[in-house]
Amino acid sequence: MPTPTSDIHGQMNGQNVRLFTLVNARGMQAQISELGAHLISVTMPDEQGHRTELTLGHDTFEGWTHNAPYLGATCGRYGNRIAHGQFSLGDTSFTLATNNDPGGIPCHLHGGPGGFHTQVWHGAPITEENRQGVRLTHTSPDGDEGYPGNLDVTVTYWLNDENELSWHATATTDKATPVNLINHTYWNLSGQPDTEITDHHIQIHADYFLPTTPGMIPTGEIRSVSDTPMDFTRPQRIGKNIDADYEPLQLGAGYDHCWMLRDHHDGNTTAHTAAIVHHPGSGRTLEVLTNQPGVQFYTGNFLDGTTRGHNGHSFPRRSGLCLETQGFPDAPNHPHFPSTILHPGETYRHDLIMRLS
Repeated sequence: MPTPTSDIHGQMNGQNVRLFTLVNARGMQAQISELGAHLISVTMPDEQGHRTELTLGHDTFEGWTHNAPYLGATCGRYGNRIAHGQFSLGDTSFTLATNNDPGGIPCHLHGGPGGFHTQVWHGAPITEENRQGVRLTHTSPDGDEGYPGNLDVTVTYWLNDENELSWHATATTDKATPVNLINHTYWNLSGQPDTEITDHHIQIHADYFLPTTPGMIPTGEIRSVSDTPMDFTRPQRIGKNIDADYEPLQLGAGYDHCWMLRDHHDGNTTAHTAAIVHHPGSGRTLEVLTNQPGVQFYTGNFLDGTTRGHNGHSFPRRSGLCLETQGFPDAPNHPHFPSTILHPGETYRHDLIMRLS
């Protein structure tokens, strides 16, 4: 297996930022940046050997430095939302930056304005017998964005010859702190990123989801998907019910909710299938596997066509879908949710496998 290649992606604060390219024996290619540990691009050859882009991404380095939609980002310390940017550990209260306000209600989103997606990580190429990879490391100091503890983070991407692209995150801390790292890749399996993903079909291996307040914060209820537009226990076209007269969909302007995965239980270290997406027109399929308890299914409801992307494409509303495997949103404020608190002496582990065919 050859060593991954690297080029200069851009510069930040006078420092070169590298872009790593992974290629497997089938011609599938993934590009990863040291900026934000972003997944920049995923391409697969079609029957004629032409590369087809399957993700949404910016067309310039500057675009990645101002990545408001979090395209391909590694988000942390806490991906998704924390209500009002506040939580407590024991008798100590913490206040984080509030950088999002759905429904006019402020919250902390994806690690805050200076979250992990804005930082330059240190990357190093790695190889094994049948896969290429890149290992990226970052240290978040005590007090970073308001979080307690020094947090040492490693994110490793692997691409193997079975068309599996994986993202693995680990972290350790010297003080108790919330940790919920996520990968925020937007997928469009049609290969036409300026078209809607509502014609894709999806199955989510979950019998329950988390309803939210108008501020998109979980209410604490864990609701059955049965007889609701949130039921993807069998494959279903995404656009079938996306605009249904159902309060959770109206609050999210479409799908933007966390599903509770049925194959997860506390302490489970084995990656299990979270969701399967299929695009009938191209025949492409994406299977997502994880060891996490939840997956946020987001249908790009707030993309607005202003982002310029690969090959000059713009990304209109609902032109990409995200499957953000994760702990539950706002879990530090809901004791009955699976804990997202990392303690000294423990190691946080998040496995995400993206299997393409």
